[in-house]
Formats: sequence, structure tokens, C-alpha cells
Amino acid sequence: MTYGAITTLHKRRGRERGLAAVELALLMPMLIVLALCAIDGARALQANIIITNIAREGANLASRGGADLEDESQDIIYAVMSSAPPLNVNQQGMMYITRLMGVVANGATSTVVLDQYRWDDAARGLGARKSSYQPASRIYACTSWTSAGKCSSVSSTKRTTAAVLTGKLDDGEIVYVVETFYKFDMLVSAFTIRENALPTFGPDLYSMSVF
Repeated sequence: MTYGAITTLHKRRGRERGLAAVELALLMPMLIVLALCAIDGARALQANIIITNIAREGANLASRGGADLEDESQDIIYAVMSSAPPLNVNQQGMMYITRLMGVVANGATSTVVLDQYRWDDAARGLGARKSSYQPASRIYACTSWTSAGKCSSVSSTKRTTAAVLTGKLDDGEIVYVVETFYKFDMLVSAFTIRENALPTFGPDLYSMSVF
């Protein structure tokens, strides 16, 4: 191979390396965003599994042995929330425990709210009194709460109908519903590639369990 041919070959390889570097520089931001989206997906999946597990365990504890929620609701919530790390539930989590009962009247079956409690732990300074994250329950959106975390707008003389489990409960049958919310912070959000928007997780992850 002549000297001229060798020089030409070196120049061609130099141009190819330069072109590859430019292409990599152009693609790198997109690759980083896609990698962060994959990480977000894994984090959201982990968070969803955790809040599903604690909702299930909370409903199990609440329904076990006819627990007196008036006195034990905050202890139950604290017990299951303590198993939530690595999630920051103290700042970004909320839990509701709602007792529902089936009612049959005039041949029609409905579900009414007996009582509802939210995470508002005065003894430990946790829950609603510490965090500003207070999404409304999807079972019953209470408008007034006591300092003990009990919904005061539900009473034995004012039963509110719930839009869940309608026709699923026998007359007088009582179930415990636990809802868990978690405010999920994405690493990458509201990012659009041309006409395609990347998937969004949250901001509210939600799980509900019935016992």
C-alpha cells in the first residue's frame, strides 16, 4: 500500500470517528432520558407493590377480631406504615380505614359507610398533622375530621351510601376497606419526543384492599 493510500485511509477513519462522536453527542440526551424513564418505571413498580402489601395487611389487621377502630386505628396504620421503607410515607403517604355495611331495603341492596379513619397519629406526630399530602378517600370523601383522625361527618343517624361493593354485600354484612396513597416523584416528567409523550407514573399511586 502506497503512502498516499495510507494517508487517505487515516483521514477517512478520522472522519468516521468524528461523525460517530457527533452522532453519540446527539443521541446521548435521548438515551439518558430513556434510561431515567426505565428507572422511574422500576421505582413506580416497587412503590406500587409496597403500598399494595401494606393496604392488604392493614385491612387484615383492622378486620381481625373485631378491632375497636376508635382506639386502635392509629396503631394499626402506624404498624403497617412502619414497613413501608424505602418509601417516604411520613411525608408522601396517606391511609384510610373505612367500615362498610351492606343494607337491603325494598329489594334493593346498597353499601353504607359506618365510620372512617385517616392517618392522623397525635401520639407520634405522624400522618395528616405532619404531612400536607392528604388526598381524599375514593370510598367516601369526608369533609370533617376529629383530632383523633375519625370522620365526624358520619354518624349512626346519618349513613352515607358508598359507590363501591354495591350489591356485593349481604344485609348487615360488614367489611373493612383500607386505601393507601403515595405521592410518587418522577425523575423525568412531562417529556415529549415529537408527538409521543413518555409514560407518566403518578403523581398519586393508589391501592385498595377489602377484608
